[in-house]
Amino acid sequence: MKASEEDLPQGTEPAEMQEEQEEEEKQGGGQRIRGFLEDAAEAVIFASRWILAPIYLGLIIALVVVVIYFVKELVDLVAIIGEMTSSGHDISHDLVTGVLGLLDIALIGNLLLLVIFSGYENFVSKIGAAKKHEDRPPWMGHLDFSGLKIKIVGSIVAISLIELLKAFLDIKETSGEEIFWRITLHMTFVISGLIFAIMDYWGEKRVGTELQNLKFEEDNGGKEAFEDKL
Repeated sequence: MKASEEDLPQGTEPAEMQEEQEEEEKQGGGQRIRGFLEDAAEAVIFASRWILAPIYLGLIIALVVVVIYFVKELVDLVAIIGEMTSSGHDISHDLVTGVLGLLDIALIGNLLLLVIFSGYENFVSKIGAAKKHEDRPPWMGHLDFSGLKIKIVGSIVAISLIELLKAFLDIKETSGEEIFWRITLHMTFVISGLIFAIMDYWGEKRVGTELQNLKFEEDNGGKEAFEDKL
């Protein structure tokens, strides 16, 4: 006569229940391992942003080089202007050309600083040292990748324009072909900037329209549809 479950000794379970428990334990162990591996992979992927940090440190070194070059050009300009003034030559042309060259270097420095600050904050980490600093730039922390792209293109257009002005000032020493290619390159930068600006405008407008539609659905009781779309 087979013993019922009540007749089994205390602490024992039917074979089927034991098998189910073992299977559940195996599944639970597999899920824990899977969860651990997933968390570890995500942590490594998230930490990989620090690989970019040496690039921005390298750009700081490049900024130092730009400053050194600026000082060299400034000293040379002062020396040339001093010599020309003492000899009675007209200094207007060389002065304008030299100042345009300094402006060109200054724009390159500004561009480097913009990329360092915005790139680091957008792709690596927030700069905590500047969070409450009184000299913190107003755009810092508010310039996303789209805005950074537009500002970079704008800086490149300004640099190209200065180079074009320098070529026109030395038009006697500049060939027509060189001026043609400088104008072509400058117009390419201008058109590229306009295309980027239009694309960003359309993108922001589309996102704003979608958010308004989702808000309208939520206000009219379409909470489930709103959550599904999010």
